[in-house]
Amino acid sequence: MALNVPESMDKCLYFTNRNNEDVKLLAWVYRKECPKCKKDQMGKPVDPKTGRPKSRSLEYVCPSCGYTEEKAVHEESLTLEAIYTCPHCNKEGESTTIYKRKSYKGVQAYILECQHCKEIIPITKKLKKIKKKK
Repeated sequence: MALNVPESMDKCLYFTNRNNEDVKLLAWVYRKECPKCKKDQMGKPVDPKTGRPKSRSLEYVCPSCGYTEEKAVHEESLTLEAIYTCPHCNKEGESTTIYKRKSYKGVQAYILECQHCKEIIPITKKLKKIKKKK
């Protein structure tokens, strides 16, 4: 598949690099190009006082033309790309999935599927532990 690893986090909307006993994983989501002017990448609106993006904003804005898109619509059109070592079969692989968290064993996570053994690899929110059955 040959995924392009980002050189800078400025090009990414989401980036994580995890290396623990369960899984070795590098995942990212590239910023989307403006659908109107196709000159710049969409991003959160910038606060004029501080010069930083407004993290809780519910819209994405093109800095060139000012085109705005609602957060839910914008994030549904993005894809998460990942390079990983599968914890089940210990093979290296690459995968893509939609950029939307789903519930996996009681924890919100992005769901990847191993390209070799077809097992599920969850990317949990804030490194939360998956709940075990009693």
